[in-house]
Amino acid sequence: MADLRTTHLMTLALAVSGSQTIGDTPIGARRIGLVAGGSFTGERLSGTVLPSGTDWIVRRADGVTVLDVRLVLETADKAMIAMTYRGLRHGPADVMARLDRGEAVDPAAVYFRTSVIFETAAPRYDWLNRIIAVGTGRRPPEGPVYDVFEVL
Repeated sequence: MADLRTTHLMTLALAVSGSQTIGDTPIGARRIGLVAGGSFTGERLSGTVLPSGTDWIVRRADGVTVLDVRLVLETADKAMIAMTYRGLRHGPADVMARLDRGEAVDPAAVYFRTSVIFETAAPRYDWLNRIIAVGTGRRPPEGPVYDVFEVL
């Protein structure tokens, strides 16, 4: 099997504006995180995150947080890109409790990974329609930050 190779695509920083709690559902504790905006920077891709995104979060019984995020990116040259990612975040219970309280934690203490796809009608960014990307995340108090990598 060939080695998996990646190249850095962008760093994505999100601002959150609260959440809506659904409660304990059959699959876990559900809440909807509201994305107020943000920014993304990279060699081939940069711009702003529009304030329309949501994260359909489930905290499973085993303590794993499952993320299901949909965002709209607007590039510096005004192209619109839909970004969807699913991810997992987990770590020791005490670290996750601190994270839930909004405290800063060492990113190395938390497993935080995502799988990403894009969709756009912009000809300049059509290549995004044909790639898979992966991300590593961290959760500082001001909002999640991801390093996103194109899988080559």
